Amino acid sequence: MSATGFLRVLAVDDEPPALDELAYHLRADPRVARLHTAGDATEALRLLRDGDVDVVFLDIRMPGLDGMELARVLRRFARPPAIVFVTAYDDGAVDAFDLGATDYVRKPVRAERLAESLRRVIGSRVVPSHPAALARAEEDPTIPIELAGTTRMLPRSAVRWVEAQGDYARLHTADGSHLVRVSLATLAERWADAGFVRIHRSYLVQLKLIAELRLVNSGYVVVIDGTELPVSRRHTRELKDKLVRAAKQDWNR
Repeated sequence: MSATGFLRVLAVDDEPPALDELAYHLRADPRVARLHTAGDATEALRLLRDGDVDVVFLDIRMPGLDGMELARVLRRFARPPAIVFVTAYDDGAVDAFDLGATDYVRKPVRAERLAESLRRVIGSRVVPSHPAALARAEEDPTIPIELAGTTRMLPRSAVRWVEAQGDYARLHTADGSHLVRVSLATLAERWADAGFVRIHRSYLVQLKLIAELRLVNSGYVVVIDGTELPVSRRHTRELKDKLVRAAKQDWNR
């Protein structure tokens, strides 16, 4: 990406009308210096082999190698481009943030929404291939959330605790909460290495944010940001052990 912020962009979609509309909006943006288009993953890989690209706007459901599979290939590039998924569906959102996508745009695309995506690409990846930038993206992935019909990317580090709501999960942050279509069990598995621990069948919390573990009546609660969350009996011993280990690590630093 050049210092002026002009972008080299690749748009990939197997449906010609959708690809034409996406290309039209991208060409109209002054930050796009060069635009290539591809109708499938094979053509996209050929274009990427022939020249560097800063960002790929990528459909998900395509014949052959689909968008998610192509994104996994792109992550292994020596100089991987930023990824913006453009799709008519929201069931790929969880996999999108696992892959470190910069944005997740719902079809039909709007010019102002694509302009916001380009702003995020420029703002979050000034030099997309820089190792430090890539490390930060991997350490703090983003979660796509729906706000008034717009998909926003929430940093995982902003999440204080997670509450199960059926097949959904509510992510609690310092300034509110957001409902996402992913189960608590899935997040518990994927976020374990980031310090999130299961304290109850309905709650997942960031261990380092626990201010207190308190005995109340016949059970325990933890306190995060002044809020009491129940700890189930089956998770109490494991939680105590993790708190002790975390305290010892902090003491020995």
